[in-house]
Amino acid sequence: MKLSRIMGFHAVSARLERRPDSVVELFASSARRDERLAKLLALAEQQGLDVQFVDAGRLNALAQSDEHQGVVALVESSGEGVGEADFDSVLAASLKRAAPPMFLLLDQIQDPHNLGACIRSADAFGADAVILPKHGSAPLSAVALKAASGATETTPVCYVNNLVQCIETLQAEGIWVLGAEMETDATLFNTALTGPIAWVMGNEGKGLRRLTRERCDALVAIPMMGAVESLNVSVATAVCLYATQAARANPAAVGKSHHKAETRK
Repeated sequence: MKLSRIMGFHAVSARLERRPDSVVELFASSARRDERLAKLLALAEQQGLDVQFVDAGRLNALAQSDEHQGVVALVESSGEGVGEADFDSVLAASLKRAAPPMFLLLDQIQDPHNLGACIRSADAFGADAVILPKHGSAPLSAVALKAASGATETTPVCYVNNLVQCIETLQAEGIWVLGAEMETDATLFNTALTGPIAWVMGNEGKGLRRLTRERCDALVAIPMMGAVESLNVSVATAVCLYATQAARANPAAVGKSHHKAETRK
């Protein structure tokens, strides 16, 4: 049996609620006694799990980090990394749902805080999955997992060998792929966002890579009203995903067609 570790109250609670049979051991800080821990202990008791109380040094060693919030769970691993899921399986499942699919593709995000925050936004706004290239992206480290605040337990994270080929696969299934870009006339205000959509967010410094940009069906900007010319990628991700859900809730309030994107490249 291969084990992996998850940490943080949200992540551990989500695992106990969704896949309690996969939790092998549960550890908590012997120095922490508060309402949040009490709720987690009650949930563990409901699932028939014992909690081992250990000191900070032991928790740090178990987590291989001090970013654990006072709780660490050892869980059965499928052989994939923590939070990882199979792209083909996730895509097939999303196409069977009644709601239009929505995916988030991250094109070589480097900062683990940004990676975790993007995954957290994907969870908050109902994305079917977050998709990352296997090479050139920040790993799902302890820092990223903490920033995700447990979202990796509820939103699949898929690694693919080639992001452009992934885009082509999504397009073949009728999913419109939109790249977030600053220099374009199409905006969140004049682009239809109600159908199946995949958002592609670029690297913190360089933005979208050329081949990624060229393969998108449309490039869409976030309208900026103030003196600041750009947003942090995790903030931009939240804005784009929120705008998509807002458009789906009130389709009459947004554009009727994909501006400057009638044909695929």
